[in-house]
Amino acid sequence: MPIIKSAKKALRGSQRKKVYNDRRNKAMKAAVKDVKKLVVAKEPKQALAELKTAYKAIDKAAKRGIIKKNTAARKKSRLAKLIKKSV
Repeated sequence: MPIIKSAKKALRGSQRKKVYNDRRNKAMKAAVKDVKKLVVAKEPKQALAELKTAYKAIDKAAKRGIIKKNTAARKKSRLAKLIKKSV
């Protein structure tokens, strides 16, 4: 545990940020999972519609620094490739 006053304050701030980061990460993973489920269920039209939501979630996660830019690009690429293969 921090002893210095500024370290205590930094800890409180990082705990607040963690909540937002976890929420954004969870939203991204859920969106990706939804797309994959639709592809497995052989519903490419709905998967394409859901892809837009997944892209948005991935981009927001990358923008906030939860994932790196290249990781975001890789995730988006693999999702698009998965849908294209199922069509």
